[in-house]
Amino acid sequence: MSVQERKERERASRERLIVATARELAEQQGWDAVTTRRLAERIEYSQPVLYSHFRGKREIIGAVALQGALEMAAAVRAATAAADGPRERVSALAHAYLDFAARNPAVYDAIFQLDGGLAYAQEDTPEPLKDAFAALLESLGEVAGDGVHPGLFTETFWAALHGLATLTRAGRLPPEDTEPRVDLLVGRLADI
Repeated sequence: MSVQERKERERASRERLIVATARELAEQQGWDAVTTRRLAERIEYSQPVLYSHFRGKREIIGAVALQGALEMAAAVRAATAAADGPRERVSALAHAYLDFAARNPAVYDAIFQLDGGLAYAQEDTPEPLKDAFAALLESLGEVAGDGVHPGLFTETFWAALHGLATLTRAGRLPPEDTEPRVDLLVGRLADI
């Protein structure tokens, strides 16, 4: 292994450590607790080293969002692959999405609530974000209905899931009613 390869491997390892530490700190104490100074202390590198990887907190949030989008897409795909039939797939998708949001609130916020400097729904949208949407579209597109654009239907269904996730987490909706809400969403909006 060349010196250059070793340095690149070490740099990638440091970057993963920064992202993992930011994520851990955000999940434990919220995103306000994530500062470059605190991260530098936790990873035992100087702030200039941290800034050699990310220009600041915004880029770190973006990195967490991209990682989270990959994880969410994988969770949705795993859940829908195990389901038989369109209704079961859509229900599994909804549960996987809501479970991901509940288990990873800081990551969910990084993806959908915070400014991570990422482009959404544009030509230059990063691939992990496009793939997360594609994971939804794969199951929802088949139930969009005649004359309904699959992408538009997916956006609308996703918006409903996002509303359920954020309102439940904020205590505006009681969590014990999640199942009837999902049944209503799947049965009425997906019309299956």
